[in-house]
Amino acid sequence: MGTILIVDDDPQLRQSFDKLLTEEGHIVQTAPTGEAGIAMVRECVPDMVVMDVRLPGMNGLEAFRAMREIESKLPVIVMTAFGTTGTAIEATKLGAFDYVLKPFEIPEILALIDQALEAGRFMRSKVEIDAVPEVASAEAIIGRSKAMQEVYKAIGRVASTDATVLIRGDSGTGKELVARAIYQFGLRADKPFLVINCVAIPETLLESELFGYEKGAFTGAVSRRVGKIQQAHGGTVFLDEIGDMPFSIQAKILRLLQEKSIERLGGREPIPVDVRIIAATNRDLEAALTEGRFREDLYYRLKVVTLWLPPLRDRLDDIPLLADYFLVRFARDMNIENPGMTEEAKAILTSRPWPGNVRELANTIQKALIFSRGGPITLEDISRAIGRDRVSAERDDTVDEAIRQWVRNRLTSGTAKDIFNTLTDRFARVVITEALSITGGNQTRAAELLGISRPTLVSRIEKYRLKIEISIKG
Repeated sequence: MGTILIVDDDPQLRQSFDKLLTEEGHIVQTAPTGEAGIAMVRECVPDMVVMDVRLPGMNGLEAFRAMREIESKLPVIVMTAFGTTGTAIEATKLGAFDYVLKPFEIPEILALIDQALEAGRFMRSKVEIDAVPEVASAEAIIGRSKAMQEVYKAIGRVASTDATVLIRGDSGTGKELVARAIYQFGLRADKPFLVINCVAIPETLLESELFGYEKGAFTGAVSRRVGKIQQAHGGTVFLDEIGDMPFSIQAKILRLLQEKSIERLGGREPIPVDVRIIAATNRDLEAALTEGRFREDLYYRLKVVTLWLPPLRDRLDDIPLLADYFLVRFARDMNIENPGMTEEAKAILTSRPWPGNVRELANTIQKALIFSRGGPITLEDISRAIGRDRVSAERDDTVDEAIRQWVRNRLTSGTAKDIFNTLTDRFARVVITEALSITGGNQTRAAELLGISRPTLVSRIEKYRLKIEISIKG
């Protein structure tokens, strides 16, 4: 939801927008002239502007220039009933988020407004790096491990250049946040930043969304449409999930990187475009090359600078810090006191492999907070949020892997004789010692716990020369 300024001299249209957008949950402001719209932006910058070109006095494009001088990252959708090629090009050059013709379909304009609001939020909201959990914003990269320190250094190095960047890492590791941090600290921070998810947009629409189209390029193309890449002229385009980009479109991205130009769908003339490309993927691009699903020439063009994000399993030391951050953040969102978390709960968090990475951890903390009963988040709360059977299975997997690694080391050391009996006795000694500890040295109860007879237990105690400590409770 956001604050939207409508600038149009038609009172009926302003009223219609007011009603429509208010029902969608937005705050709506309206102005009948460009001058009035500029005054409202100067008083309090909205999240975005929808503005007509033909206005009494100052026209829409002139008002647009003035608004952008007040706030350079203000998304503006320009609309008109008298569309001309010159107006569309001029609006795009000025940095308009989009250019639409009246009359328009309500679902289409609502979708466009949502996109503009999201783009504005991405451009204006600051991504904090290595922030303190208690005071960090909702847009923060958290972590002080060695792996994350390398990420911070890499962001600093690439941000100060105009090089193409390929961000790689598993799903949920925070690739979009890193892309936004590179933009935020980069040379084009005062220019547009547009996100294109190559998976979310159907293949049939992705090409026209990226590059635009000419009038008559296909059925329904009643006017020229400027694509997202041209809209971001002078700024940055983030191509998320580029590993899933259709092969047919990869050649056009390659041309953009090589020649700094694009062609609209149905067009024949190259259009110069100055954008920085940041791409991201969780795919194995090398396997995609071998299978013929990804262009080799595009692969080498993209990886001018490659930035790898570590999975959460490789930065377990950061989990308590992340847990504190998500507790603060979600408690604030829910307008409740931060209940904190027990050390046992944090311990179970650090013992998990987290295949969904930071995103999965965040979801788990949020769910545990929702279903907790006001006190500190406990081991039970975390187990409930993850699923008890899953926690138990994953804990067993972790223990099994540790045992397996220890056995492997002993088997390959070449120093131990009679290795099978040595290892078997060692594990038996640990198991019996733990059973006796739990039962306070009571051999009968320990035997029952182990599922063996008491004489067998006694013989093993004697064999391993175990010291029995009897716990007396009074």
